[in-house]
Amino acid sequence: MGTRSRIEWTEMTWNPVTGCDRISPGCDHCYALTMARRLKAMGAPGYQNDGNPVTSGPGFQLTAHPELLDQPTTWSGSRMVFVNSMSDLFHAHVTLDFIRNVFDVIRATPQHTYQVLTKRSMRLRRLAEHLEWPENLWIGVSVESMRYASRVDHLRDVPAAVRFLSCEPLLGPLDQLNLSAIDWVIAGGESGPSYRPVDVNWVRGLRDNCLKAGVPFFFKQWGGRTPKRQGRELDGRTWDEYPFVRAL
Repeated sequence: MGTRSRIEWTEMTWNPVTGCDRISPGCDHCYALTMARRLKAMGAPGYQNDGNPVTSGPGFQLTAHPELLDQPTTWSGSRMVFVNSMSDLFHAHVTLDFIRNVFDVIRATPQHTYQVLTKRSMRLRRLAEHLEWPENLWIGVSVESMRYASRVDHLRDVPAAVRFLSCEPLLGPLDQLNLSAIDWVIAGGESGPSYRPVDVNWVRGLRDNCLKAGVPFFFKQWGGRTPKRQGRELDGRTWDEYPFVRAL
């Protein structure tokens, strides 16, 4: 269902798909997987299918919810909407037809701005030519370290109005990352009981890389046992920059 979000860079979440599978180190302590386990225990109807115990978990099997597709049409005003905060729209088990249905709803509600984030960048690039791209859709990829820099190369080939990166949890330096044709970078440290501490120099290096490339930079959090524990100031200020939206 659509809910107000505590994520600093968005306002609402909309989950026409739930569930996922871990595919890289950034997924190791997935907040959505932990939340799905709790929702299953609470009897939440969208979280009763169990995923592979190695890559997924209780309540976290990839599940499409066509009955939720029209939710954004009922929202008043203009919203910033994170699509599938509890899944990945470009997971292999999400059909092309269902992705098209999601895009159709986005196109039909131009008053809202939609943010889609994926780690399946190769499938994103492969399907891009088979999709009609709404002007109010931002597409991003997760990049936790230089090992996954190829995701940025795949993103560059996608004809989205805004292309962005989520470097959270930041697990290594990205000061050498090529930011050409990228419109926005979000960064943040990991949170939770088993969080991996972020190095301040990794954050500064990425921030400086963005400044050099002229790319807006948003620093979400330092992380810790709780998301807010160490705040979100970097060098005496917060970084809350957003992208300039260009016409397609």
